[in-house]
Amino acid sequence: MSEFRFFHPIEVRYGDLDPQGHVNNAKIVTYLEQARIQYIKYLNLWRGGSFSDLGIILAEVRVSYKAPIYFGQPLRVGVRVTRLGHKSFEMAYRVEDAVSRAELVTASTVQVAYDYRQQKSIPIPEEWRSAISVFEGLEGRQVPDAPLNL
Repeated sequence: MSEFRFFHPIEVRYGDLDPQGHVNNAKIVTYLEQARIQYIKYLNLWRGGSFSDLGIILAEVRVSYKAPIYFGQPLRVGVRVTRLGHKSFEMAYRVEDAVSRAELVTASTVQVAYDYRQQKSIPIPEEWRSAISVFEGLEGRQVPDAPLNL
């Protein structure tokens, strides 16, 4: 059984390739971003509008490449929240072949709840905390924020 409850399909485009014929490593971060936004939309935490109203800022990205990805390879990205702090939360990702389920990339990101108008971090909105906790089964498991320079 997968630890991920949400997956987003990714189409590998010709423009995603590097001269070696596989997906450029920087494109993987874009795939993570696509899946992250779809996860947030799936939980109905963002309904469109200005990206300034989304209220999060990316603070950290870690990526481990396990195998090359090629043009036309069907992919899916698993996304889950692994930690909810007071102002930040961590997400884990698994990029896999959509047919064989072979693991191609693992990654994690740290997001900080952010007020773009006031230019400062804020507590995670209760609506977000509640929806994520219920979906991921994290009820009552808030942990301290990691030290960040924001």
